Amino acid sequence: MTPITQLNALRAHRTPVDEREAAAWDEVATFLQTPPADSDTVHITAAGIVVSERGVMLLQHKRLGIWVQPGGHIEANEAPHRAALRESREETGLAIRHPAGGPRLIHIDAHDGGRGHRHYDFRYLLKGLGTTPRPPHGESQQVRWCTPDEAIGLADDGLVGLFRACPTNPINTFTTHLYSLSVPIT
Repeated sequence: MTPITQLNALRAHRTPVDEREAAAWDEVATFLQTPPADSDTVHITAAGIVVSERGVMLLQHKRLGIWVQPGGHIEANEAPHRAALRESREETGLAIRHPAGGPRLIHIDAHDGGRGHRHYDFRYLLKGLGTTPRPPHGESQQVRWCTPDEAIGLADDGLVGLFRACPTNPINTFTTHLYSLSVPIT
C-alpha cells in the first residue's frame, strides 16, 4: 500500500485522536496528492509504537532531548512499515516484530524535523518482548518501557493524544485499545 492508501485506510477506520492528528492527516493528504516541485524539504518518516506487557517504549531523542517513539528516515526503496521495524530494532537493541496478521498503521503526525525540513511520520504498532532495551553505541542510551500514565507524562505532544485516547489501566487494556485504533495495511 502506498502512503496515501494507508492514510485513507486509517481515515476510513477511525476519527483522529486529537486536533493535531486531524491537522496532520489533512497536511499529509495535500502533500501526497499534489507534491510541490521542491519536496526536498519534506520527508516521510516511519516510527514504531512498541508495546509489550511492560508498557510502551519511549526514548529520549539525542539531539532534541524530547521523549518519543523509535523511528527515523526511510531508506531508498524501503516500505514505511519496514523502516519502522528496522529503526525500532536499531534504536532499542530489542527483538521487535509486527503484530500477528501483519503491519498495522496506528498514527500519523506532521512536525518540524529540524534543519529546515518537515516530517510526515507514519507510525506503526509493533510488539516487543518486554526485555530490557540495549541500544547500541551511537543511539540514545535513554530508552525505557513506560506505563501508559508515565508515557503520557513524558512523551512529546505529537504522541500524547494517541496515548490519551486509550484507557491506561491495566496495561493489557491499553495495548488492546491501541490495536483497535490501528488499521492493517496489507
